[in-house]
Amino acid sequence: MAELTTPRLALRHWRGSDLEPWVAMNADPQVREFFPGLATREQSAATMARCQAGLDQRGWGWWAVEVAATGEFTGMTGLSPVEANMPFGGVEVGWRLRRDAWGHGYATEAARACLAYGFDTLGLPEVVALTAVGNLRSQAVMRRIGMTRDPDGDFDHPNVPDGPVRRHALFRIRPGRRP
Repeated sequence: MAELTTPRLALRHWRGSDLEPWVAMNADPQVREFFPGLATREQSAATMARCQAGLDQRGWGWWAVEVAATGEFTGMTGLSPVEANMPFGGVEVGWRLRRDAWGHGYATEAARACLAYGFDTLGLPEVVALTAVGNLRSQAVMRRIGMTRDPDGDFDHPNVPDGPVRRHALFRIRPGRRP
């Protein structure tokens, strides 16, 4: 299984010790502002297990993120095949970090490492990203890593109930567009 490093981060295999901070992060209303709701302990544990299963199966996927200098778990980032029920296909890049990790450039740094792996190692022809249209912080990260919004690709997320976070923006990047 691939593990990635950046100057400040390790993108790695999930550990049992990640569960408690992952549960706390997914119960934070600010972290979950652009999700349909908060995640329960059971939902967080199931998501963590799915992330690890994807890594085990493919060798890449949603990695746990830790700050290299401290070894502290700070969230997740990675690449994942787009779900079959989406109106587009491909591989998605994404991230979710603890609130105290915001504003340090970690999402941008981790996402760039994921794109480099996707393009240079996996040979992907394109990577997409998606977020609720109101999530301007994530959209700013998408722009910083060289992605361009595809307004014709914006969509109502099929896994999100009607409401303010259902409409999603779609961003795309090809290998030659990296900053």
